[in-house]
Amino acid sequence: MKDLLINSAMNNIEKYCNYDKVKLKEIRYGLSSLYLTVTKTIVIFGISYILGYIKPLLLLMALYSILRLTGFGAHAKKSWHCWISSLLVFLILPYLCTILIIDYRVKVTLGIICVILLGFFAPADTEKRPLINKKRRIAYKIISVLMGLLYIVLFTFIKDNTLNNCILFGLIIETCVILPITYKVFGLKYNNYKTYNLNKKE
Repeated sequence: MKDLLINSAMNNIEKYCNYDKVKLKEIRYGLSSLYLTVTKTIVIFGISYILGYIKPLLLLMALYSILRLTGFGAHAKKSWHCWISSLLVFLILPYLCTILIIDYRVKVTLGIICVILLGFFAPADTEKRPLINKKRRIAYKIISVLMGLLYIVLFTFIKDNTLNNCILFGLIIETCVILPITYKVFGLKYNNYKTYNLNKKE
């Protein structure tokens, strides 16, 4: 189904648009990523709806996505890696957010560890999107750390246990996807901005 839809779309693009091979390759990659994102989202939301965990799922995804805007992070190279990691994270964690009662001091400790790691490793780029602008990298790092601190502050004022857990897990997920070891596990290159010009010459 995936190949059928993408090939059909590419045939129409090639027919009506005069793009070179490099551009067509980029478009195919973009369409593949879009297909994976849409199908994965439908499956995760469908299962969560059946299980009755749509609200914590939405909260967790939103809180994580906000941090990812400036912290960035790893993207799985293979689609099955993406499927497995996404299903594990966004089906199990929303459920845990509704049942776990975590001591405030533990939450703050975990939050501080996450902020420190954000300070060291954010933003984490990818081969497809290297962050070559130094000023932008510094700005993203500062914003990521400040957002992490804000999440810790929210622990103090928000009393709803599920929302509190979603805030914590959103922070933890983003921290995990920027770590060098995560890139190593998924076979991805880290700090791609350092080798951007070298890769461009190859």
